[in-house]
Amino acid sequence: MNDILDLRGKVMLVTGAGQGVGEQIARHFAAHNAAAVIVNDYFAERAEAVASAIRDSGGNAFAVQADVSDAASVQRMVAQVRELAGPVDVLVNNAGNFGATPSADVRKPFWEHGQETWGGTIAVNLHGVIHCASACIPDMIERKRGRIITIISDAGRVGEAGLEVYSGAKAGAAGFMRAIARTLGRYQVTANTVAISATVTPAIEKRLQEQPEMVKKMMERYVIRRPGQPTDVANMVLFLASEASAWITGQTYPVNGGFSFSM
Repeated sequence: MNDILDLRGKVMLVTGAGQGVGEQIARHFAAHNAAAVIVNDYFAERAEAVASAIRDSGGNAFAVQADVSDAASVQRMVAQVRELAGPVDVLVNNAGNFGATPSADVRKPFWEHGQETWGGTIAVNLHGVIHCASACIPDMIERKRGRIITIISDAGRVGEAGLEVYSGAKAGAAGFMRAIARTLGRYQVTANTVAISATVTPAIEKRLQEQPEMVKKMMERYVIRRPGQPTDVANMVLFLASEASAWITGQTYPVNGGFSFSM
């Protein structure tokens, strides 16, 4: 019986895959027989470490450095991917940041900060998604197949005090994905979004170690009282990247331990 989650023959590009959720998504793709996994990160050494580990495990992976907030850098990355492995079949927009104001602990409200403080948040979380999609879509249209999956945050679905600009950028990315789903459906290209909440990344691990009581209190807001694991997110992304999701597009799927609900 064929495995409907098998990715044989497909080229997968995962941005921000040098650690955390992106790394696990890349590893999931390799484990399900992707023809090639392209590991992107702003930091070349992180991307190469993940790609090397995938190759050591028997997968086929390439590291490609690029800054997703820079449209020209993204165009160069996608051209490099074509040379290394062929056109992108599945794009996962995972790269994200909080900008220069990294958490809700920041005392000053966003309106007391300037563009130089929160502009990077919009550049990566919204503009980066648009740059990567625009670079990959022409090949997908020409071949009449493709998947675009964007990782956002529940902050983009419900709003989060102290993370106003971040929430807005993530909500914008989700709206962009719904719009391109309408545009691309006729070409058999789907576009979906995965919204996550507190997931164990290097930043969350640091909080777990330094502020265990604060994290425990935070987890009281979750029906399943634990932080998410990168594997929890990667499982959903794998489904959306596979043929199992061929008739699903324009949707946002919360993977959040019950932090918030969705109809």
